[in-house]
Amino acid sequence: MALLTRQGISVLGSRVLAVQGRTSGQWRTTPVNLLTVGGRRYLVAPRGQTQWVRNLRAAGTGELRVGRRAESFRGRELTDDEKVPVLRAYLKRWQAEVGIFFEGTGPDSTDDQLRAIAPKHPASKSSVSINLAAHAGPGRVATTTLLNPVTDHRAICGMTG
Repeated sequence: MALLTRQGISVLGSRVLAVQGRTSGQWRTTPVNLLTVGGRRYLVAPRGQTQWVRNLRAAGTGELRVGRRAESFRGRELTDDEKVPVLRAYLKRWQAEVGIFFEGTGPDSTDDQLRAIAPKHPASKSSVSINLAAHAGPGRVATTTLLNPVTDHRAICGMTG
C-alpha cells in the first residue's frame, strides 16, 4: 500500500506522512491511514508512541502526501473526550489490521471503555483542509487539520474546511 501511495494512488485513504525529525531536522516519512469523521480527517497511529508521533509533537507541523501532491498541516493534541468518536470510527474501519494494538477495545466498546484507553493514545487537531488523529499507542490519537499551502502558511493538526 505504501508503494501505491508514493506513486500517487491512495488506497482506502492512505497517505505518506512527512515530518521533520526532532533531532536531525531531516524529513522522515511513514505510510498512514487517513480517517474521515464528521467531515474532518484524522490520522491515527495504532502502534502508540512512535517516532513520527514524537517528531510531530516536536515540530508541530508536517505534510500528508499522495504521489507528488502534499498538504501542509499543524497539530493540536485532542482531549481524551475528543478522542472517543475518532477511536471508535478508526476501529470500525481498520480493526482487522490494527485491533491488536488497542488492548481488546473495539468499535462496539462503550464510550467509557474508549475513554479509558484514550490517555495511552495521543491525538492532535488542526485547522483548514484535513484533520489528522495520531493514535500513538494502544488508543492514542492525534488529529490534524491540513492547511492550504497556497493560502494558509500556518499548519495545524486537525483540519477544517
